[in-house]
Amino acid sequence: MSRIGKKPIKVPENVKAEIENGKITITGTKGLLEFMYRPEISAELSGDEIIVKKAGNSKKAPAFWGTTARIIEGMIEGVTEGFEKQLELNGVGFRMALQGKKIDMALGFSHPVKVNIPEGIEVKIEGNILTVSGINKQKVGQFAAEIRSLKPAEPYKGKGFKYVGEAIIRKEKKKTAVAE
Repeated sequence: MSRIGKKPIKVPENVKAEIENGKITITGTKGLLEFMYRPEISAELSGDEIIVKKAGNSKKAPAFWGTTARIIEGMIEGVTEGFEKQLELNGVGFRMALQGKKIDMALGFSHPVKVNIPEGIEVKIEGNILTVSGINKQKVGQFAAEIRSLKPAEPYKGKGFKYVGEAIIRKEKKKTAVAE
């Protein structure tokens, strides 16, 4: 039995929630998010709380129960506060710049790397820190992961993208055998 799914989800005063035909719509100060939940789950709005329950006794219902509740909670947090991920680019000659709805990067390849910024995502660049923000937690995390995968930080010199606060385990440089 899901302890996460049993907890009712508080809806703040500045957030409007609607539930109809398996779709939840959350509207807040930062925007609007929609989510189609599975038929194994039911959701109802009572006062200022959303209650998520299992609908039926299928084997899949417990798996989706807590997940659906946390997705709804994340939607409420997204339309009120938003989400943000910060990436740090380290390396001599590595640079990045915004050009309209694209990020232009020099990452040590023979060609510049250009990445389109998806709809609903905001990007800021300050020095070597790239900030990805938006109201959809999944989109923000996915775009940040795609940027990081272009040049992940390597373990010898730490060159490449890493999340701010992420610890890169450094390796010792390779040793050569001394001939006697």
